[in-house]
Amino acid sequence: MGKGGSRLMLIGLSGGRGVQIPRLEVHSKMWTIPHLPLPPCRPEARVWTVMLLLGTCLLYCARVTVPICAVALSTYFDWDKKQSGIVLSSFFWGYCLTQIIGGHISDRIGGEKVLLLSASAWGFLTVLTPLLTHITSAHLAFMTSSRFLMGLLQGVYFPSLTSLLSQKVRESERAFTYSTVGTGSQFGTLVIGGAGSLLLDWYGWESVFYFSGLLTLLWVYCTFKYLLSEKELIIPIDYLMRGLSISKQTKVPWKQLFRKAPIWAAIIAQLSTASTFFTLLSWLPTFFKETFPESKGWVFNVVPWLVAIPTSLFSGFLSDHLIKNVLWCLIFPFFQVIGSGVSSIFALCLGQTSSFCKAIVFASASVGLQTFNHSGISVNAQDLAPSCAGLLFGVGNTGGALLGVVCVYLAGYLIETTGSWISVFNLVAAVNSIGLCAFLLFGEAQRVDTDSAYMDL
Repeated sequence: MGKGGSRLMLIGLSGGRGVQIPRLEVHSKMWTIPHLPLPPCRPEARVWTVMLLLGTCLLYCARVTVPICAVALSTYFDWDKKQSGIVLSSFFWGYCLTQIIGGHISDRIGGEKVLLLSASAWGFLTVLTPLLTHITSAHLAFMTSSRFLMGLLQGVYFPSLTSLLSQKVRESERAFTYSTVGTGSQFGTLVIGGAGSLLLDWYGWESVFYFSGLLTLLWVYCTFKYLLSEKELIIPIDYLMRGLSISKQTKVPWKQLFRKAPIWAAIIAQLSTASTFFTLLSWLPTFFKETFPESKGWVFNVVPWLVAIPTSLFSGFLSDHLIKNVLWCLIFPFFQVIGSGVSSIFALCLGQTSSFCKAIVFASASVGLQTFNHSGISVNAQDLAPSCAGLLFGVGNTGGALLGVVCVYLAGYLIETTGSWISVFNLVAAVNSIGLCAFLLFGEAQRVDTDSAYMDL
């Protein structure tokens, strides 16, 4: 950027209420990002927050279609647990490949553009999957490839979101904003768990895909028509080339960053929490269906994620409140202990109970408390290196997706070979413990990209 300044509008969310923040001058050393100027008034800021929440919701609606339909698909195509594990884990192979490039391009051309393009693609893919599945005879290969492509398309979402929020939301309000938008993951799983279970019983597994895909395309259309102008969505060729290449002046100093222990702590913690969340997300519906065959799908697919919504919002509100009264370095460990440690205890209890009611309570507590990670490690990545937050988040999520592939497949293998679900929840607790220990030992909240080499990114 030159010697002049650029004007950015920040979204402020405090105590759950939209707050208009005055314009902030950002002078030299800050790299010019052709982001969409955020709404200049409170009603529009609220609309944008709601739309991003809905986008996250629909992301998970599309992602969870296969886990919701896993038992029906296995019966329809005669798959065993290992084959189901291959299909479920194939999503994460694709998911890990676009994390870093998605975050980098978002840092360069604007996260809102990347979000809409990817949502359009995964919406069409979700709608077309049932139609194409019936055409081909290689059902396992096609569904595996479809999930791999879905992972590629959705892999850019959270790095893009992180990039967008790190540039537009002030530091003291990031936790609540991220938690608010992050509740879309639970809300989406809740919606597809409830509506998807009913559609599955009434009209078959194909209807779940149609429902999710069409809602995503409707969201893209509404966002484009009412919140963005055609000029704002145009991606000039030079911006695109800048996004796909890294010049010497803006090259990310990986060696310097990865010499920092807090960076590694954040990455290890993030990949641990992401992979265990993916494991529970993928296998919980099958666990309840097989362990409690008489139970209703709309109960076990809805209640845990219904509980997770208020806990996610509460964690964000509590984090922003504590920032004003507690040492910053104590906040992240506190939330990570709850999100990774306490939630793992309830996951272990889930494998030991034979009562459906207790299983619902334990699953709700485990999934709900995991949302405290939104105010822990997810925000920590933005505070460590806000100048390349999307790219750093992409690195951590890439590791999480890779480990998610291993954990999701390994869970299916353990169930098939041992016939017990206890080993799956032991796996979840073990991986969470490793990430938590690394974060408690080496994690920090102090910014590490304060050198000129970082600030020019």
